[in-house]
Amino acid sequence: MERQQQQLTENEQKLRTKIEAFRTKKEVIKAQYSAAEAQVRIGEAAHGVGEEMADVGLAIQRAEDKTEQMRARAAAVEELEAVGTFEDLTQLGPAEDDIDRQLAQLGAGTQVDDELQKMKAELGPGSGGGGPALGPGKEASTR
Repeated sequence: MERQQQQLTENEQKLRTKIEAFRTKKEVIKAQYSAAEAQVRIGEAAHGVGEEMADVGLAIQRAEDKTEQMRARAAAVEELEAVGTFEDLTQLGPAEDDIDRQLAQLGAGTQVDDELQKMKAELGPGSGGGGPALGPGKEASTR
């Protein structure tokens, strides 16, 4: 019986050692898990910062592009002004732009047409140009 008691004591000691090893292993695994979780958070935070920096970089790039476009536009306006493309807006009298000039030309064209109609009406019917009128399908002789 003493031998059984001694064997039970040895088994108890082995079990205590295994339990202690298990607890130690469990604590190591928990520590590793916490460290991995911290690395994930750091990585995500760094990635978030990276995305924010990329957004800031894009905003700066857009601002630079807009500034460059405005500079090019200003240079184009200066060049057009230098060659006299822009009219002097300080001149006295009614200012005419291109559309006003085109409308005036169209109006002048209709005046010419009106005058031509008046002249034809004054000359009377049948005096429309001096040559004999041709009937359909006939040709004038070229002699």
